[in-house]
Amino acid sequence: MGALRFSDKKTRVEFLEKGTGENFFKVLEGFYEDIKMEWAEHGNKIEEFEIKGPKIVIILDNASIHKKKEFLEKIKEKMPNLIIEFLPEYSPDYNLIELVWHSAKEFIANRLFKSIEELEELLNRLLNQGELVRAC
Repeated sequence: MGALRFSDKKTRVEFLEKGTGENFFKVLEGFYEDIKMEWAEHGNKIEEFEIKGPKIVIILDNASIHKKKEFLEKIKEKMPNLIIEFLPEYSPDYNLIELVWHSAKEFIANRLFKSIEELEELLNRLLNQGELVRAC
């Protein structure tokens, strides 16, 4: 599961065993906590985040795990600074993370990996540690 922050093109990728609504929610919780910590690192009080912190717009595709009502309600309740929007259906070209996936696929194409762990380690370096060069 991946995200691309528009302002600085920072990527965040999580490797999930299964794409479920619960796993999606856990990833968003981690993202939300990271944003709170970034905000606090700039001299703000973490306990004031929900009141004075930024509103974060999350634009999602229409995967069924993103649209489960129970998780959308939990997001609204537990992460009030998140604003969830959905792309129009059948519009992957509008999804910026697709450019990242494309660049990553080109980078790993025609390579042989000894294990899933080796592939995952490379993808982590490329996508989470900023080693991937991309055109977005």
